[in-house]
Parts: sequence; C-alpha cells; structure tokens
Amino acid sequence: QLRLVESGGGLVQPGDSLTVSCTASGFTLNYYAIGWFRQAPGKKREWVAGIRSSGDSILYADSAKDRFIISIDRAKNTVYLQMDTLKSEDTAVYFCAANEGGWPSPSEYEYDYWGQGTQVTVSS
Repeated sequence: QLRLVESGGGLVQPGDSLTVSCTASGFTLNYYAIGWFRQAPGKKREWVAGIRSSGDSILYADSAKDRFIISIDRAKNTVYLQMDTLKSEDTAVYFCAANEGGWPSPSEYEYDYWGQGTQVTVSS
C-alpha cells in the first residue's frame, strides 16, 4: 500500500522554527517529486515548496522563500520542510504529496499521492 505520512507538526510561538517530515511507505521516492502544501481554516489549499527526488530541482512559493527549506533524505525515504521565523499566518494543516512525473509543481493536480496532513499552529 502506497502511503505518505506527515509528522512533526505542533504548537509553536511566532519566531520559532519547526521541521515537518513526510515519509513514504510502499514505494521509493526515487523518480518522484514531493510537494508540500498547506491549508489554513477557511482557505484553499496552497502550494509551499517542492523538490525532485534527486534534489537538483527545488521550487518555493513566495510565502516560503527565505524562511523555509525543503530537503530529501533518500535513505530514509523522507522529505523535510524546515520552517524558520514562523508567523501566525503560517498556521495550517501541512500536506505532502508525491508526483510520479518527477518534477516539482505548484499545481496540486500534478500530484498522485497525498498524506493526511499535520497541524502546525503558530500562536503566542
């Protein structure tokens, strides 16, 4: 069974850092791209960042540039999203998704497998 499982979410204060993880099971991330998306209450899901499994193609949404870093550990079949200087507007459920085409894309329609999400809350 192909699965993506997110972990690492939680409650943090503004300015804090947090790293969320996305681990694949039932398949290897080789030849896939992984994207991170988020959905805040009452808002549409939005793309945050994406990475090719080789690590040689990385894209960020404007909201994530300079504060977020996406990375992959192929040995662990896991993609990470390190989030620094968190703001209240970063509060959302964070989802990861896998794209069989192998290239990161900001379009959720390009992704074939999705995780269930992990809640990140930034509040003082």
